[in-house]
Amino acid sequence: MFAIVGGTPAYRREYVQDDVPDGPDDFDDWVVRAVLNPARPLFREARYLLAEDPDLRDTALYHSVLSAVAEGNGTRGGIAGYIGRKATDLQHPLTVLEDAGLLLREPDPLRSGRSRYRITEPLITFYQAVMRPSWTALEQRRGSDVWRRSNRRYSSAVLGPAFEDIVRQWALRFATPDTFGGVVADASAAVLTDPATRTSQELDLVAFGEPPFGDGARPLLAIGEVKWGRTLGRPELERLGRARDLLAARPSLDVRDTRLLLASAAGFTDELRYAASQRPDVVLVDPLRLYSGD
Repeated sequence: MFAIVGGTPAYRREYVQDDVPDGPDDFDDWVVRAVLNPARPLFREARYLLAEDPDLRDTALYHSVLSAVAEGNGTRGGIAGYIGRKATDLQHPLTVLEDAGLLLREPDPLRSGRSRYRITEPLITFYQAVMRPSWTALEQRRGSDVWRRSNRRYSSAVLGPAFEDIVRQWALRFATPDTFGGVVADASAAVLTDPATRTSQELDLVAFGEPPFGDGARPLLAIGEVKWGRTLGRPELERLGRARDLLAARPSLDVRDTRLLLASAAGFTDELRYAASQRPDVVLVDPLRLYSGD
């Protein structure tokens, strides 16, 4: 539910007429009857959020930019390539969407001068990824058909990124200091470049401790991989280990106590669980741990 309606109380109550799923088995039916239903106020809310802002004059362009970000194109170059425009043409629409509070630009802590954009309102992400491509069918009350064929898109574009953000918020706000060997001051996603192979590796979590006094190296408390629908195992742990080795070469970072976090809603292999039981630097996080405390 959070991946669709976010934290706005009205979207979970008044805008769906106080309709909530009875449980996991009722979730798909709830999406069809409460979110993809033209008779419910939530159905057109994402469109109204754009239409009511007087600065968003070229709505087609702004919808295209948001759609690009919802599809995972977070860099300016990625957005430009998705909508078929030059990157230099996007300065104004990106600024307007930022000022409207619909986009947030997040600097990459591992690449100076680089940043990624993300949509701040989950409902808009859901609209761009699931509803907008099938708007005519939804107006014809074929929500059940649209939802059935949108499952993969929902998982990759909506649910997966929402789960990643929840894990980052947990690391920043709710995990105990013992989990990471210190208090997390900043948590974000990042891209790590391997200068030897000239390849890039996405890190779903990069958690830093408090900045040091003076010119000392900043403690990197954890790096992590977060996946909603995939069971994580030894290969993902080894990949994080290689990433930590690369980061150890940076004098600005202190990686002596960096933990390797793996978070999954689908679970972990027995081999990975055994490795975690033997290594204090490995942290496994599942939904139960997220919501029941550390």
